Amino acid sequence: MVLTRRDLLRAAVAALGLSSVFLLWMMGPVVSSRHDAIYHWSASPLSFFAPPIVEFCACWLLLTVLMATTKGRVRVAIWCGALGLTPWMAVANWALLQDRAPHPTIALVLLFVGVAAFAIPLVLWRPKYERQSERLVEFSSTMLALLAMSGVGVLCGCVWYGWQARSLNAEQSFQGRQDYSQQLGRPRVIWMILDELSYQQVYERRYPGLDLPSFDAVAREATVFTHVIPAGFLTERVVPSLMTGDTVDKIRSTADGRLSIHHPESRSWTVFDERGTVFQDALDMKYKTAIAGWYNPYCRLLRGVLDSCFWTYGGSTDNLLIPRAGLISNLIMPWGRFFSRGMGYRQISTLLTPAAGQIDVKEHVVDYLALAAAADRILDDRSAGFVLIHMPIPHPFGIYNRKSGRLTSEHSNYLDNLVLADQFLGKVRERLENSGQWDSSTVVIMGDHSWRSQEFWRQTPEWTEEEQIASGGEFDDRPGFIVKLAGQSTSSQIDKPFDAKNTRKLLDGLLAQRITSKEELSAWEMTLP
Repeated sequence: MVLTRRDLLRAAVAALGLSSVFLLWMMGPVVSSRHDAIYHWSASPLSFFAPPIVEFCACWLLLTVLMATTKGRVRVAIWCGALGLTPWMAVANWALLQDRAPHPTIALVLLFVGVAAFAIPLVLWRPKYERQSERLVEFSSTMLALLAMSGVGVLCGCVWYGWQARSLNAEQSFQGRQDYSQQLGRPRVIWMILDELSYQQVYERRYPGLDLPSFDAVAREATVFTHVIPAGFLTERVVPSLMTGDTVDKIRSTADGRLSIHHPESRSWTVFDERGTVFQDALDMKYKTAIAGWYNPYCRLLRGVLDSCFWTYGGSTDNLLIPRAGLISNLIMPWGRFFSRGMGYRQISTLLTPAAGQIDVKEHVVDYLALAAAADRILDDRSAGFVLIHMPIPHPFGIYNRKSGRLTSEHSNYLDNLVLADQFLGKVRERLENSGQWDSSTVVIMGDHSWRSQEFWRQTPEWTEEEQIASGGEFDDRPGFIVKLAGQSTSSQIDKPFDAKNTRKLLDGLLAQRITSKEELSAWEMTLP
């Protein structure tokens, strides 16, 4: 068989169509119109776009060579095997893109069909079947040509979005924009978001034997809100709502990381405006602003209203890439998780790629340590009058062992993280006390949302019996919310429902010193609808 230009072109087109199916799980998040994965990407855009493009082109080239240069039984086996694997790849793609796992039996049967489609022609093919085999190849290449058109679109979209995002997370400089002398003499306002902090688990129905001395100490000299209505269920939507005071039920991003938010009341989308946030309010009141935050790209979204900023998120994206991993790692590691999910077994990812099953937890640890250090730097800067510290705890998965007192990447859960959150709060307090700033500062401690126990984490393999007992088998949606005013030394409690959307109004009142006592805080809350 002589390889002709027509054969090569037919093989290239068919290989392009197959690559579109086989790598949809990796390319889909890259070309998604919502750009969720790129929005939370904290590293260079090259490390986000290069692996999918390289993988796609490598798969395309390999399939082209195999389909064009092989002969006889091997040629037929490769064409039949590639087509036979398509249903299993489609199911595996669906599993990854929907963050679900197919039934293991179904996945195994489909994989067996694909392997059999390769093995049977390899064993049973005879030269007398060559004409029928070429008809099959001809028909298959025609069908795959239709998929190839989508492959061209996907590849072009990936390159185009990569160009748009070329300056994503470029080094940014933050510097003082005005005279902050008027800030002197006013209390610092420190806003702490402890991600997934539950009021129920901290104060109302604490797990037996769980010691949280820092939260207890703060409660003795602060106002605790017992019935906070959360601004949402997902951090990426809740935080813009807290900063703007608007209800946000959806978000979407452009390829270069700019955010738009959806307002359910008006059913409209608007571009997120940093000038319409509490940070602009603080600047208007002559406060110096600073953030150390997790998950949300604060330094990108709020660059124009910040004097200091640090943000990080090392978790995997929808296409299983890790921001801190190198190019080689991001070319290899996602495949182990893809195959385990495609087979319906999330747990076996650790067997296929040992790092894959632990990488998110390890990155969670790195995020915590980096943010703790950044928070220390901001707290030491007395000129930073309005500060947001958003920490990735007690958000699961567990990164702390409360028995050993050490950070860990295994055998840990939400309750362990709650103890770590308590320790972090204690360290913040100690740092401020040592510099003489605790009593003179106003500190707002809150969860962006509550512990999503039965609503989310109960479905994961990492869920523990301890967590089941602690949750009582029910989801309590009340996030923690504590306000320690400057000079406050006695406790109080607000039981009236408080909509977390009003956090911006509360912070504005604290910054403007319209709320300076627990009595004024209670009276202010009573004025809310």
